[in-house]
Amino acid sequence: MNIQQLEYILAVDAHRHFAKAAGHCHVTQPTLSMMVQKLEEEIGVKIFDRSRQPVVPTQVGEALLAQARVVLRELDRFAELARAEGEGLRGELRIGIIPTLSPYLLPLFLQGFVDRYPDIRLKINERTTAGLIGALHKGHLDAAILVTPLNDPTLREDPLFYEPFVVYSGQNYPKQYLLPEDIDPNQLWLLEEGHCFRSQILNICELRRKDHLPVEYEAGSLETLKQLVDAQNGITILPELATLHLTAAQLLKVKRFAAPEPVREVSIVTHRHLVKQRLVEALKGEILEHLPPGRVRLGAEGRVAV
Repeated sequence: MNIQQLEYILAVDAHRHFAKAAGHCHVTQPTLSMMVQKLEEEIGVKIFDRSRQPVVPTQVGEALLAQARVVLRELDRFAELARAEGEGLRGELRIGIIPTLSPYLLPLFLQGFVDRYPDIRLKINERTTAGLIGALHKGHLDAAILVTPLNDPTLREDPLFYEPFVVYSGQNYPKQYLLPEDIDPNQLWLLEEGHCFRSQILNICELRRKDHLPVEYEAGSLETLKQLVDAQNGITILPELATLHLTAAQLLKVKRFAAPEPVREVSIVTHRHLVKQRLVEALKGEILEHLPPGRVRLGAEGRVAV
């Protein structure tokens, strides 16, 4: 048994296809298949059920794959400790981020991070919360920027900031600050199913929409929701960072909630066996340094996290 074989079985598990796994590992399929077979013969059990397409792990294979991830994480930790003694911050940092944060948060800190840490190679993956959690569990990501809490004991959550929600609408409201009950749920544009942001908005407004609406459209991005409000009127709810680059005319459509203001908690989430602690701390510091003053808070005082 060797490290290379452990990397190969994890690649097969990730791709569920021997040829794709071989391509990912930059070896031929016969080479990868032979190495996996030798490992199975050595330990005396089948790791994968090859009779199914795509291939899937056997029951004992699932346990062995989980242990292989632990072994490779600890090897990475060993190398990271050695690097920390002799070098500055360097290496690869794989981070994930949800779509309702990426277009607004990444431009704030990304260039500053690259300039400050030229020897750190960032690999950024944008996915929904469920996809990022799965990638963290499988070791495909070092950290993810998510809305928390997640209530997952295998993950560590390090809160970054609390971001208020605002109402975006062309309607004329008679008061300066709105309550959730002031929002007509039948005029509300929402993100499609699968986005945690959708669930947060439903929680804020305790929404119960009618079954039959003149137009019911669920968008895949917050930018689409803003454009729908601009073109068709209606209402949507945005996170504060999504208002940073609105025009003067668009800013007139922004209304704040009355206290206690609803917010979302944004955190850096890592596996409890995090290896690249120093790199993640550098990322956290850069994000906090570039947050726009007055837009988000480092604490949730006077606000309600949803």
